[in-house]
Amino acid sequence: MSPRPFAVDPARLAQWCRQQLGSPPAEEIFRSGHLSAVIGLRLADNREVVVKVRPDSARTTACVEVQRRLFEAGYPCPRPLTGAVRFGEDIATAEAYVPGGELLPRVEDPARAFAEAFAQLIGLAPRPAEVSTLEPTPSWAAWRHTEDGLWPRPEDSDVDLNAVAGPQWIDDAGRRARDRLRAGDSDAVIGHCDWLAGNLRWSGDALLVVHDWDSMTVDSEAVLAGFAAALCSTVTADELATVEDTERFLIAYCHERGREFSADEVERAWAAGVWTRVYDAKYQHAVGRPVTSLTENEARERLCRAVT
Repeated sequence: MSPRPFAVDPARLAQWCRQQLGSPPAEEIFRSGHLSAVIGLRLADNREVVVKVRPDSARTTACVEVQRRLFEAGYPCPRPLTGAVRFGEDIATAEAYVPGGELLPRVEDPARAFAEAFAQLIGLAPRPAEVSTLEPTPSWAAWRHTEDGLWPRPEDSDVDLNAVAGPQWIDDAGRRARDRLRAGDSDAVIGHCDWLAGNLRWSGDALLVVHDWDSMTVDSEAVLAGFAAALCSTVTADELATVEDTERFLIAYCHERGREFSADEVERAWAAGVWTRVYDAKYQHAVGRPVTSLTENEARERLCRAVT
């Protein structure tokens, strides 16, 4: 079954904006979204806002709180204008619209720029105990899930990844990455688990804004850095990090944070990167798409750095 489409009723949206923002929509600027409906609006009072509508989840409240705390700390994210507010059977939030920017920074080493921006986010984010629950973890980061089987269920599909055969190298890589992640642990922090170029915008070499604050999660610092290091782009937004990009990211991240990862943390960071990339590969295979997020050779190379 396909995910339920977000056909947002214009009358309900107008009423919600009047009640929560004090002004109705005057013009739609854009509409997009995958796991949510994302609608850019110019209100009648000339403010430009983004309203996001998605299925109700307890974690949305915590995601908005993390975003608010980071905005107040000076991190480049859109200013939240509401909390999580009921929108029919769903939930909606509003934030200031931050237009413009480029997908990649104009620097010699984009991996370093992505790493420094991620390290700053980790350093400014509240501690997990300071916000309400960020569970359930998004599936591509949910190596600790408690469902049956190796793979968690995707948010946007009823497909059971565990019921789809192979490819064997994908299942083997996912299992080895998960087992390595389970073999270590450290203090949990809050971070962004979808550090793709499409979720960031740059102004020259400076970070303009980070989007997709529904992708907040709790995990160890090394695991979160590993996710980010495996996802960031250095050439185009459509190409994920190479092994060399990931290595440079992790080195730059530790330098920015002012501490080196232990040998165990380094291995878990690499294992985390394998997990998130191979999960996407499994999903792509399961729904009949070309597998583009990871190759068998790259999975092997990354696992060599994760499992010694």
